[in-house]
Amino acid sequence: MKMFLTRIGFGSTAVVTGDITQIDLQGGKSGLVHVLDVLKDVEGLSFTHFASKDVVRHPLVKRIVDAYARASQAKTVPSTGASGPEVVEEGRAG
Repeated sequence: MKMFLTRIGFGSTAVVTGDITQIDLQGGKSGLVHVLDVLKDVEGLSFTHFASKDVVRHPLVKRIVDAYARASQAKTVPSTGASGPEVVEEGRAG
């Protein structure tokens, strides 16, 4: 990533896309996460973070993205012993 970023010329626009929730590297280290951390305060750069509300695919995809976000949050937030939010399928109560 560093090699790519240091080769940007005058008048250039570079767009880097990725999903930090899809890290499948052994050890869980992501170059994208590193870039976000190192470059967060560099003038002239901007980062756009999308959420499930930005998904414009099938509604099921949004629910899947939400489920993974909840699972990720559960790993980083200490458990209080209380059960999490109830997930109810569309059209079903109970």
